Amino acid sequence: MDILSLDATKFIDLSAMAIIFLFLVGFIGGLVSGFIGSGGAFVLTPGMMSLGVPGTVAVASNMCHKFPKALVGAIKRFRYGQVDVKMGLIMAASAGIGVQFGIQIQRIILDMWGAAGSDLYVSLSFVFVLVFVGGYVMKDAIKCARCGGVEETTALAKRLQKIELWPMINFPRSGLRISLWFTLPVGFATGMLAATIAVGGFVGVPGMIYVIGVPGLMASATELVIAFAMGLGGSINWAMHGMVDIRLVLIILGGSLLGVQLGAIGTTYVRPHMIKMVMATIMLIVAVSRGLALPTYLVKLGVMNMGPNTLNLLDKVSFASMCLALLIGSGIILGSMWIGRRAQLAEAA
Repeated sequence: MDILSLDATKFIDLSAMAIIFLFLVGFIGGLVSGFIGSGGAFVLTPGMMSLGVPGTVAVASNMCHKFPKALVGAIKRFRYGQVDVKMGLIMAASAGIGVQFGIQIQRIILDMWGAAGSDLYVSLSFVFVLVFVGGYVMKDAIKCARCGGVEETTALAKRLQKIELWPMINFPRSGLRISLWFTLPVGFATGMLAATIAVGGFVGVPGMIYVIGVPGLMASATELVIAFAMGLGGSINWAMHGMVDIRLVLIILGGSLLGVQLGAIGTTYVRPHMIKMVMATIMLIVAVSRGLALPTYLVKLGVMNMGPNTLNLLDKVSFASMCLALLIGSGIILGSMWIGRRAQLAEAA
């Protein structure tokens, strides 16, 4: 049997409450996705894992639901003039390579340490990347808010744009010119993380903003093009190894398709720094949730000892903090939309 194949007993039983929770997680994940451009996987994957879904199955199922949702969001925001299609297609090419590389990493981990090792790897990756990227984005969002919400191109992006390294590519939609070689690492990292932990957007969006110099609103919309390409290719690969739980895909997709359109509409009412603020807030809270789940996987691997009552308490707190992240994230987005809409109506009056 292939190392990635899982028998039916490894797939969770779905109760009515689990289905409702997954639908709500899908809706909020879609809301976040349409608003900040990320696939919403940093909400969806931990949400599934909190119900007991194996890490690899959560990653694969999440990626499978991603590409139709990303397509809907990309079309919606393209109509608002926010998508740089050229940038998205070029970065999607290198992201596709990263996806295949990331899948091989997961196969190696499963081969060496089994499902518990994979769960630990996914959670550790979440904690590290979410804290690092979320902290940086939060710092930048606060700085941008103090400056009146005016975005400035980072010093790094300005330096890279001045380096004449063939081939140089013009991106008229984003208003910049940069070497192809500086876009490739961002795309590759996005794809690799998307395949290993089902999260690429919170690397791709900040990468486009801080490394390449794409405006925040444009970066968040363009990431949906990349997510579509990655999700389609990665889903085919994961499905060939029997890792996609189509039940989870359909449930979260149903919620996501509703949320992603609402989130895309929300971007027309807010300033770019608010997108960064929402992204960072959700990232940091989800990082806490995944951090609290680490002892469970360490005990399964025999690395540490901890009583079942303590582990049960940590699991409950982890699940509660995940729900908190969903509520806060959706609250900020919907609240920003409401305030922005009222401001526009007041100006029109």
